[in-house]
Amino acid sequence: MSLPPAYEPTSTASHQDPFIVFEGVSGIGKSTLTKAVADRLCASTLHTLLPPHSGWSSEVNSRLCPLPQFAFYLSGLLHAADCVRRFRTTGPVIADRYASSVIACHSAVHGIDMSESIRLLDPFRAYLEPPDHTFYLRCSEAVLRRRLAAKAQQNKLTADDTELFTVSGRLPRLLANFEAAAHADPTAVVVDTDNKTPNELANWVLNYLETTCA
Repeated sequence: MSLPPAYEPTSTASHQDPFIVFEGVSGIGKSTLTKAVADRLCASTLHTLLPPHSGWSSEVNSRLCPLPQFAFYLSGLLHAADCVRRFRTTGPVIADRYASSVIACHSAVHGIDMSESIRLLDPFRAYLEPPDHTFYLRCSEAVLRRRLAAKAQQNKLTADDTELFTVSGRLPRLLANFEAAAHADPTAVVVDTDNKTPNELANWVLNYLETTCA
C-alpha cells in the first residue's frame, strides 16, 4: 500500500539495533523473559499495547463491537511500531507481544477465522517495523496452569489470564492461532518452555541471538 507522505513511517538512523518479539498465550512467561533478556542486552522494552492505548483497553473490550475493537488494537500496534523505530536507533528493542498477538487474540476472542483478521491488517503491514526474530513460547496445559496459579498468589492475574480456562474453547483457539501464526512467520523461532526456568530460557535466547548474528 502506498501511503501519503504524512502517513509514512517516521525515518530512522541507517544503523539499527536488533528488534525481537516474544509471543504466546497469556501467562506463559513472556513478560518475565522479556525483562530477563532485556536486562542482559541493555534493551528497551515495550508491551503492545502501550500508553495511551493500554489505559483504554478494558472499556474498549466491554463497550465496542468486534470491528471497532480490531481498529483500536491495530491503532495500538501502529503506535508500537513507531516506538520501536525510535527506540532501536539507540539500542536493542524487545516487544512483549506484537502483530501476531493482535491477530491471534482478536480472532480467538470473537470466533473469527484468522485469515479474516490477517486480511484486515495486511494493508498496514508495510508500516510495521519488522522483527529480526519472533520467539513463540509454548508450554503444556499443566505447566500453564501452574504458572497462572503462581501469578494468582502474587495478585497479578489479568482478565486474559482467567479467561483462558473460564471461557469455553478460548485456550484451544489461542493455541491453534499462535501455531498458525508461527508457521506463517518467516521470523519465527518456536521455543518449548516446559521444565525451563526464566534464566535458562534467557540463556537459550541469548545464545540463539549470538549464533545467528555471528
